Amino acid sequence: MRLTVSPQDIQEGAFVVIQSGHWNYYGIVTDINLGATDPRFADEQTEVRFPAHIAKALHGQTLYANLEVLPNLMLEVGPELGTPEYKDWQGKIDAGLKDAPRILPVKNIPPHHAVVSLANEGDIAEIFGDPNKESNFVIGYTREQNHPVCIDLDKFVQRSSGVFGATGTGKSFLTRLVLAGLMKHNQAAVLVLDMHNEYGFDDVASDTKKAVKGLKTLFKSGVRCVGLGAGSTIRGNQVDFNLEISTGDISTSDIETLSRELNLRETTPTILNALYGTFKDKWFAAFRSMSRETVMIEDERGKTKEVPAEGSVAKWAMENGVNVMAAEALHDKLRRLFSQPYIVDNPAADSVAQIIQSLEAGKHVVLSFGEHESDLDYLLVSNLLTRKIRAAWEKKTNEFRTHGKAEPKPLIIVVEEAHKLLNREMAAQTTFATIARELRKYYVTLLIVDQRPSQIYDEVMSQLGTRISGWLGDDLDIQAVLSGLSGRDSLRGMLARLQPKEEVLLLGWGVPMPLPVRSRRYDEAFWKEMSGGEEEPRGEFEGVGVWW
Repeated sequence: MRLTVSPQDIQEGAFVVIQSGHWNYYGIVTDINLGATDPRFADEQTEVRFPAHIAKALHGQTLYANLEVLPNLMLEVGPELGTPEYKDWQGKIDAGLKDAPRILPVKNIPPHHAVVSLANEGDIAEIFGDPNKESNFVIGYTREQNHPVCIDLDKFVQRSSGVFGATGTGKSFLTRLVLAGLMKHNQAAVLVLDMHNEYGFDDVASDTKKAVKGLKTLFKSGVRCVGLGAGSTIRGNQVDFNLEISTGDISTSDIETLSRELNLRETTPTILNALYGTFKDKWFAAFRSMSRETVMIEDERGKTKEVPAEGSVAKWAMENGVNVMAAEALHDKLRRLFSQPYIVDNPAADSVAQIIQSLEAGKHVVLSFGEHESDLDYLLVSNLLTRKIRAAWEKKTNEFRTHGKAEPKPLIIVVEEAHKLLNREMAAQTTFATIARELRKYYVTLLIVDQRPSQIYDEVMSQLGTRISGWLGDDLDIQAVLSGLSGRDSLRGMLARLQPKEEVLLLGWGVPMPLPVRSRRYDEAFWKEMSGGEEEPRGEFEGVGVWW
């Protein structure tokens, strides 16, 4: 496209409309470059050699700027409004002789000399949705003209999605924005696996040191905060209830998912199968209670020798044909789990069932890990909980389809540090990969939050619908976010040149076309909108404006 305005008035990523006859074409600017009718005009400073009015005329004729535009969508708008041709065109549509205009993927290109302009607010609403429509959530604004850009939340919840950005770019604030929008829309229950205790209660921004409202503050009874372990609190705040894991709920597959974290050997599955064969669901408690003691006995010749004591690991291994050294090595490695206070034989309540019941009722649950922030805690608890949820939602979906019972509430599971659960090695073992690939038909999807998308298994990345990405500096991470998308070569540079903390690139299923936007503020105005527009008490949050 040939520019007729200064190249300083247009940015890479600008949303433009190309008007040509009966059609509008929509695209984004992917590059801006300077040109000249003759290289000599670019080399010479005409401003010095000629008077100003002559130099300006020469600039307009000999020096110019071109835009490279990635076309995405096209829409038939018909003849000029008010003409007989328009009346005839509209009449055919009303009579059913012609399909009503709808947004289409671009299938051709406009001819020479078509007029190109920046998209106005109506164009943005035509493509990305009317901000006043309930299911449309304003995620940000166009960078040039500050027009609101929406995500269709009804589409967003239908497929798994991802929020990406390098460390320090504010993924947590962006995730808060998205979660608040989902909770306000209330068409899906949300389970947040809050590894770093950021989402439930009020917090302080690490960079600005300003107070930030939590989801519990915004949505009150609609959000249930759960702490891991009996009596746990989150930064002094009382939780709605505590999660304790029953030893009977821990399966052998849950331990196998910890192979890398616990450095387990190839013999581990064999030992675990033998334990389950001996003790069934009580295998974990039984293995934990085994000792390493030995006793001295006399043989038939009166000599004393050391043998495993009753109830020891070695005694059980010998009786069940298991290698003693391997069994004792596994016992040693599982001590990290045996000592965890949130794993008990007889929990005070079935808190796993409480979480599932809350989600089934449409409540949102934020599970904060409190002091248990190690990768081991996160891997064990999140995988066990999602395994139970998967079984519950599959059962409810089958009952709905087979027996006509109530339709399950759609569920979104928010997973932080997703590469720890969804890397190539872990993806085949955890429940999360199955959810990303298969559980959309069972009303369960993922929202993964990560700073290293290149470490997430590519089969999982390919299943993500909507992708919202901040700045990424690593080329492999950029490639991973753009995988499977058309025009990714044109979008690569745009993603690498986003402003840290203030801009995001919208991609995929929940938006009709890729678009960089200035992200919305997580501030008082946003909090007021999310809480229904009620006046909030003034005080510690007054005047706070936090960029994600």
